[in-house]
Amino acid sequence: MIEIIPAIDIMEGRCVRLAKGDYSRKKVYDSSPLEMALRYADCGVKRIHVVDLDGAKSSRPINLKTLETLASKVNLEIEWGGGLSSDEALHSAFDAGATCAVIGSVAVKEPEMMHRWLKTFSPERIILGADVRGRKVAVKGWQEDSEVTIDTLISSFLQDSLSQVICTDISRDGMLQGPSFDLYTSLAESYPGITFTVSGGISSFSDIERLEEMGHKRVIVGKAVYEGRITLKQIEKWSLNA
Repeated sequence: MIEIIPAIDIMEGRCVRLAKGDYSRKKVYDSSPLEMALRYADCGVKRIHVVDLDGAKSSRPINLKTLETLASKVNLEIEWGGGLSSDEALHSAFDAGATCAVIGSVAVKEPEMMHRWLKTFSPERIILGADVRGRKVAVKGWQEDSEVTIDTLISSFLQDSLSQVICTDISRDGMLQGPSFDLYTSLAESYPGITFTVSGGISSFSDIERLEEMGHKRVIVGKAVYEGRITLKQIEKWSLNA
């Protein structure tokens, strides 16, 4: 069964969601990152996807204290992204308790560093984060567009045994309009050795069920949970049957 990975996006220590990656269109939620992580743990999920939005914007980790709290209080795998643009930053995230690191901007701007990290830390701990508009990859917290396509980006790291990619369709993210099914099907067919995580646009549990029917392996859910379109009970039932 497809694995549900709940998302927790953090700004100034609080849970937020953006619309299409626009920092000016953020919505702040009352629950703290720890409260949400504990709720997800009670639902039986195995992993959470945590994004340091302040870090992504600043190109350096900002919310590592929150990561330390999550890692010490919740028995979940934590995939952490945002601002991981140097050896020091990556080590600090792992030291703070991240299970895996999601690498986006560095993979585009400094590919040699990404090559080295995949070899040093293994493809099990380094996840390529490709945030796309169309098929072109955006960087620096989605604030800058590049000319690199997702296909070129993935292909460049296959030699390093890249095995995990989180692809976020920015045009769908936070919009609750359903994911880009065709995009993920195309990627899965082109790169059968990669485990792709669907990210962006999940609007209801029927989207997850459709992705399951299509054979996808992982999906990130975020705003749909905060807005009550997907319930924790639904996640719990799915996780228990997985």
